[in-house]
Amino acid sequence: MKRTCISTFLLLSTLTMSGNCYSKNDLPAFKDIYLGQKPPGLTPEPFAPDMLDKGFRSAAVSFSPDLKELYFRRRGGEYKKNTLCVIKYKNNQWIESVVPPRAGQPFVSVDGNTLHLGNMYRERVSSGWGEVKSLGVLFKDLPIMRLTSSATGTHYFDEATEVGNIRYSKVTNGKRSAPKSVSKAINAGKWTAHPFIAPDESYIIWDSERKEGQGDSDLYVSFRQQNGAWGPAINLGNKVNTQHQEQYGSITPDGKYFFFNRSYGGDNADIYWVDAGLIKALKPKF
Repeated sequence: MKRTCISTFLLLSTLTMSGNCYSKNDLPAFKDIYLGQKPPGLTPEPFAPDMLDKGFRSAAVSFSPDLKELYFRRRGGEYKKNTLCVIKYKNNQWIESVVPPRAGQPFVSVDGNTLHLGNMYRERVSSGWGEVKSLGVLFKDLPIMRLTSSATGTHYFDEATEVGNIRYSKVTNGKRSAPKSVSKAINAGKWTAHPFIAPDESYIIWDSERKEGQGDSDLYVSFRQQNGAWGPAINLGNKVNTQHQEQYGSITPDGKYFFFNRSYGGDNADIYWVDAGLIKALKPKF
């Protein structure tokens, strides 16, 4: 197993976890949060390029709620196919390793106890992650790429079809419902995929290729309206979206930063981050 010790740098102030309470001792040291990177403002910046990119295709970032684990997929160079990697904060340093056996597009649940990998998942055990399991009969035949889940366990996921399709599945009285498509405002355009649902389901972020976009696939957000319906699809604008391919948007567990992937073709792709205020500023005044 490949391991890389990553040095640390000075960083930001107090963390307030959204939906979770952690004591000071539960979090990485003050100077080490987010791999010790200087936090961005309202203009996206590459995230830890010397650590993550290195000529590889890096994508699909997901942090654990305590910010001590950063999961992502890597491809290129020695990684001949998509490989699931993790960088963990342990003994006052960040250590990188590969997570076998299934790559998948990772998403750590709000409580930190489940690692979703498309239509499969793993549960946290004392030694790390347990065996890979299927989500069950409702999902076994669905070509899911990315699945994210809200605090109440509602799954939002895509399908690897010609146009893509984002669906959701709720848990009611302990029973999971059959997947249903989200609104037409979201499932529109030439291609729609890679949803991220807010813990409280107040907004959803995804990527889509549309005529009104900046070029290739762009990132969009929709906010929940007062009547419970999803609002219109809002393009994240030219600070985030370019003529290149932007995908895999997500908000960090503390609600402070927005992460996404920008692809330049082939195995050339970088992970970017920006202050989450950029997303909040797009919310309409319903």
